[in-house]
Amino acid sequence: MSAHLGTEAASGRGRTAPAAPARTVRPRRRIDWGRYYTWLVLAWLFTPILFMVAFSFNDPAGKHNITWQGFTFRWYANAFAHPTLNEAMFNSVSIALLSMVIAGVLGSLLGLALGRFSFRGKQLTNLVMFSAISAPEVVLGAALLSTFLMMNVTTGYWTTVIAHVMFCVSFVAITVRARVITLDPALEEAARDLGAGPFTTFRLVTLPMLFPAIMAGGLLAFALSIDDYIITTFVSGDVTTFPLWVWGSTRVGIPPQVNVMGTLLFGVGVLMAVVNVVMARRRS
Repeated sequence: MSAHLGTEAASGRGRTAPAAPARTVRPRRRIDWGRYYTWLVLAWLFTPILFMVAFSFNDPAGKHNITWQGFTFRWYANAFAHPTLNEAMFNSVSIALLSMVIAGVLGSLLGLALGRFSFRGKQLTNLVMFSAISAPEVVLGAALLSTFLMMNVTTGYWTTVIAHVMFCVSFVAITVRARVITLDPALEEAARDLGAGPFTTFRLVTLPMLFPAIMAGGLLAFALSIDDYIITTFVSGDVTTFPLWVWGSTRVGIPPQVNVMGTLLFGVGVLMAVVNVVMARRRS
């Protein structure tokens, strides 16, 4: 019996205890604060726009469209009921379109020159260009007004166009220059090797590659021009733009048509941006 117990004890000492299951350690999930911060900034930026869109459907009893009193579509049906507001909107849109075209052409050529060539005065050109961007609008407006007065130029529609082109050119040039720096020169060299001249190479190779940047700079110039208030105040003379009209109407009450036109203008801007993105993706 003792031998039997000894054998069992010996066999028990020889066995190994079953190993405990390995404990899996899950990696600690990191919180992406950058994503939440981005959504917070977007919400902060779009909240006033959402209020503008909402109050374009408001049905106020008086002149002041500041409290929600009902839902209606009648302001869209009577969007052009104020002739002075229509004239101000026409002035803003036409000035913005002219600024977009003129600043787009001049800024694109300037950005192409700065991004591709080295010439005397290049650093000074960069300094002047960034100074126009960083300078306060009050300084630019006062300087432009003084220049027009010393030249005996009557302020009005065309002085506003000149002023808007002046501060929009730098934005277009910077946008186009950033694109020019990233271009592959081998593509243009290949076009020349195949017999294309300088103009044909620019038209068929360089310009299509620069077109998304040119469109982006043009849209930026349009947006900067159409909502400018400070510089326009100095150089507009007796011409009234949409921002000036809205500021003047705050004393007597802003009509709901202002929200309607703002909503339509915002929708057109979004549509233009979407078209630009789609065209850029198709070209890439």
